[in-house]
Amino acid sequence: MEADGLTNDQTEKVLQFQDLTGIEDMNVCRDVLIRHQWDLEVAFQEQLNIREGRPTMFAASTDVRAPAVINDRFLQQVFSANMPGGRTVNRVPSGPIPRSFTGILGYVINFVFQYFYSTLTSIVSAFVNLGGGNEPRLVTDPLGDVMKFIREYYERYPEHPVFYQGTYAQALNDAKQELRFLIVYLHKDPAKNPDVDSFCRNTLSSRSVIDYINTNTLLWGCDVASPEGYRVMQSITVRSYPLMVMISLRANRMMIVGRFEGDCTPEELLRRFQSVTAANEVWLSQARADRLERNFTQTLRRQQDEAYEQSLLADEEKERQRQRERDAVRQAEEAEERARRDVELRKEEIARQKIELATLVPSEPPVDTLGAIAVVFKLPSGTRLERRFNQTDSVQDVYHFLFCHPDSPDEFEITTNFPKRVLYSKADVDAAEGAANDALNKTLHDVGLKNREVLFVNDLEA
Repeated sequence: MEADGLTNDQTEKVLQFQDLTGIEDMNVCRDVLIRHQWDLEVAFQEQLNIREGRPTMFAASTDVRAPAVINDRFLQQVFSANMPGGRTVNRVPSGPIPRSFTGILGYVINFVFQYFYSTLTSIVSAFVNLGGGNEPRLVTDPLGDVMKFIREYYERYPEHPVFYQGTYAQALNDAKQELRFLIVYLHKDPAKNPDVDSFCRNTLSSRSVIDYINTNTLLWGCDVASPEGYRVMQSITVRSYPLMVMISLRANRMMIVGRFEGDCTPEELLRRFQSVTAANEVWLSQARADRLERNFTQTLRRQQDEAYEQSLLADEEKERQRQRERDAVRQAEEAEERARRDVELRKEEIARQKIELATLVPSEPPVDTLGAIAVVFKLPSGTRLERRFNQTDSVQDVYHFLFCHPDSPDEFEITTNFPKRVLYSKADVDAAEGAANDALNKTLHDVGLKNREVLFVNDLEA
């Protein structure tokens, strides 16, 4: 077996399938597993179905349509009862060709007479069929016709090969799908046809014939007295009974490749089977190779498609990751821009407030003003400011003075040194709302400020 393209797991499954089924050709084992998507259990069950004569899942429906079968005698190996190894009830099996002149002459005359007699009877039968007696029969239950034939055959002939338990269309489809030879046997009442009874009782019951048919082919049979058997008989043209034809896939078409007419010995039938299969096995081998190549191409294409899909998914994920990074950078820049704008707006708002509040700062009283006190402010930058206020000025006036000074911080509190007291804190004022008005409206006299007292300005944003 060519193991190229198979993984270790697939090679192991091929070996297991060969052990389970006993199929010697590992290429066949591989082909069966490929058709069943390397499902060992399903492939083995299908082989059991075939061996027991049951249709596979592929042809399980009785409504399946039969593929066209080419019936060209020029492309068939034809064997008849008149050929060596053939026999009829009225004469003994053909023996060796006589060696004497008179014996040879008699043999030739007898052979020619039998050939022309068989041909003449076939022509007469054809004209009779054209004239009438060939009324079409409506096939209502093809599977029932087949199963009835199998039951009656098994009862009459206990030793027998396994018959396919499905319709003719199912058998054709399974043979095409499984790339196997299909033998079609058309049965006729053995009570009226001694050659048929002899063939079934002596030839088809031979162990060597049974083993060969069960191992290498599918066998489908039906009685021509039934609608299904009659329809098949019409499609493959019957000249004499018993009749078997071998159908195989050849050049992608189902074709009758062998025709076995009349009774013969088991050894001769086996030789004929082997001759036909040997001549046509190359077509099945080519079909298996083509199917394997198609399956390999499909598998390779599927793997390439999967790899391409995975590559696309990876690229899409990378693009999403890059987009997330770009979004994060953009959001950070936007947040930074918003913060910068907020700072600028705040600065503009503070500048506007300083301009507005500057008009509210009381004028500094003269040095000799009665009730005036000097207050020293120590700013966070180390700058010392000194400013005179009237004791009747409020804490809010002091705040306005400091807030409007260019060296003062934007957010600050005013505290005394010892004992430490907070005279003003913007955060407390913003939180207190209404209660803050009382604190801001207190005069410097009310809060106990003395002349030359030092007040500390603490930056709340530092």
